[in-house]
Amino acid sequence: MQQLAIITTGGTIDKIYFDDKSDYKIGAPQISEILGQFGVAFDYEVHALMRKDSLHITDEDRQLILETVKALPQDRVLITHGTDSMVETARVLQIITDKTIVLTGALNPARFLGSDAVFNIGCAISAVQLLPAGVYVAMNGKIWDPLKVRKNRNANRFEQA
Repeated sequence: MQQLAIITTGGTIDKIYFDDKSDYKIGAPQISEILGQFGVAFDYEVHALMRKDSLHITDEDRQLILETVKALPQDRVLITHGTDSMVETARVLQIITDKTIVLTGALNPARFLGSDAVFNIGCAISAVQLLPAGVYVAMNGKIWDPLKVRKNRNANRFEQA
């Protein structure tokens, strides 16, 4: 595999919570730290594009993500994204047909013990290396077609749409 491009947009995966305020902010991207801990055997380049909760990602932000992915020389792209609007962003990216693009995130911050972040990132990295060109969502141990998945907020998981 040639070098993997990783775009970070923020979301829960990168959140930092403050006990004294019961508030949060989006911190530095966690993916480099996570990949470094596991000594991955591939080259990657991280592009920290934005630090936003996905509920605040706008159509303009999605266009920026789209244009950034188009401009990358790599044909394998992993995007970390907040889960609340990940599917909408994946659908926008479907006009790119010559790259394999996988979006993933976390339902709990990567800094939390028991977070699903590492598991989801691992699934997404496998998917981005093995799948044909297209756009996919990797969450909850499954690879989803963005047109056939939704986040079930009550159950806090992704499921067939």
